[in-house]
Amino acid sequence: MPVAIQGFHEPVTGTVSYVVHDPATRQAAVIDPVLDHDLASGQTGTASADRLLAWLREQGLTLQWILETHVHADHVSAARYLRREAGGQIAIGEHIREVQATLTRLRGWSSQDDGFDRLLRDGESFRIGSIQAIALLTPGHTPADLAYQIEDAVFIGDTLFMPDVGSARADFPGGDAVVLYRSIRRLLDLPPATRLFVCHDYPPGREPRWQTSVAEQRAANIHAHDGISESEFVAMRQARDATLAAPRLMAPSLQANIRGGG
Repeated sequence: MPVAIQGFHEPVTGTVSYVVHDPATRQAAVIDPVLDHDLASGQTGTASADRLLAWLREQGLTLQWILETHVHADHVSAARYLRREAGGQIAIGEHIREVQATLTRLRGWSSQDDGFDRLLRDGESFRIGSIQAIALLTPGHTPADLAYQIEDAVFIGDTLFMPDVGSARADFPGGDAVVLYRSIRRLLDLPPATRLFVCHDYPPGREPRWQTSVAEQRAANIHAHDGISESEFVAMRQARDATLAAPRLMAPSLQANIRGGG
């Protein structure tokens, strides 16, 4: 049986989390879970994560993995909370060490006792039940971004958004627009029918969406469709990034997420 995928949209930050499971073994992975955070009060909540836990229970699933595509700057990860409540291993790309070192140097934040159980290399495979998953390094937004390829589906984090939204910013510490372009092309060199699942949607006057395809992105992505050269993309990305404000939750998110979230 093919892998089963359920998306959960969190409207405050526009984040999409996923529960991916093997129907044969009922083993599951959660990708990019969100811990609710109120900036004014500094209080956190678990409503979004509890939706994922309720789905796991309703479907009779065992949580095997909690997969992070990168160190998020716009929401606090619920990875540690999910592990406390349901078990599983927290995994992220091995280049998290670069991100931790950079933020420790710039901000003085400690990453000791980080919550990560597994650091994945580019091309490394692992299993969700009986289904193979492969980690694909896609840096540029951050040095540690990973996509997760599971059968014909790839969970691409912030590397690309839906075609009418475009691509991720590349001006965070360690970000690089040239590297981001090359990561995008790596994804778009996959077979045209490959399903792509984004980590965020910021819908311009439409309902939120989070599933697209390689073919759709190559034809219609406003920043990276076929025919956009590396130099054109880099010039666009750098000009656009210069106008963007920092995410509202950047400080609490990064401080928590370099240690595996809340």
